[in-house]
Amino acid sequence: MNSHTFRLPARRLATLATATALAAGPAAVAGAGTAHATTGHGRATAVVLRTGLDVSLLDKAVNVPLAVSLNQVQAPQNADRTALTATLDGVDGGKPFNVLGADAAAAKATVTAGRAEASVHLAHARLHLPGLPLLSLVEVDTVTSKATCETGKRPEASANVLGAVTVLGRRVTLSAGGPTDVRVPGVGEVRLDLSRRETTSTSAAAVALELKVSVNPLKLNVAEVEGTLTLAKATCETPQAPATDRSDPSDPADPGDPVSDVKVQGAPAKETKLAETGGSSATPYVAGGALVLVAAGGGAVFLARRRRS
Repeated sequence: MNSHTFRLPARRLATLATATALAAGPAAVAGAGTAHATTGHGRATAVVLRTGLDVSLLDKAVNVPLAVSLNQVQAPQNADRTALTATLDGVDGGKPFNVLGADAAAAKATVTAGRAEASVHLAHARLHLPGLPLLSLVEVDTVTSKATCETGKRPEASANVLGAVTVLGRRVTLSAGGPTDVRVPGVGEVRLDLSRRETTSTSAAAVALELKVSVNPLKLNVAEVEGTLTLAKATCETPQAPATDRSDPSDPADPGDPVSDVKVQGAPAKETKLAETGGSSATPYVAGGALVLVAAGGGAVFLARRRRS
């Protein structure tokens, strides 16, 4: 009776534990997949030229914006273009003009599981503004910028302007210690910031050259040009380290199989291993029976001796 009373709940408990373990298995795997899916992949961007200019026209009391980008890419991507042509309504009868021309202009951005990197390379570049068809705003020999963000390491940023630099027809010497101002009578003013770099614990940015311009060309129907130009900018964000999957059965911290840990009610305790000594669980009963036989034999001998005497 007792065996039936205990074995039935034991079977139910084992079945329930098995079903719970099977149900928990897929959920644990799904959780691990979600953790990996939400891991950050990092970011990288590169742009050769970005402009944000306001162009005032002579024959109209309005400003027309010049907001263009050359070779702007986001990882994974790269671009190689050596000229950017723009068109502004009311400027030189609507004819296109080259904002930037170069012998080489390349932007590249890549991202892998543990690394994000962006780079820009520019060679023999000539930057023009509307209203100045013959005079270059800036001419540079070589411009480079690079930003690298690697998991587990501090981000790095570098930018360089190499060789001669000419601003509005004048050769200038740039300094990394602060901006350089160039004023040309009858034309305008340009402020240049050289090799700007910024890094944080998870990101980096590098700009080879930033120009703030205010010029008065008075040609091609252009009265004034003001704004900012950014030459060779690279940025990155560090990819996040992959999360540890604690649900892996091979993980030492993972609990054991829940089914094997279930103890059936009413089951006998585990037998003690006595094979090495020749004993078993019946040894006490055998020993007791032997003592009874010895005592009975001794009593019979005593009675037989007494009868003889």
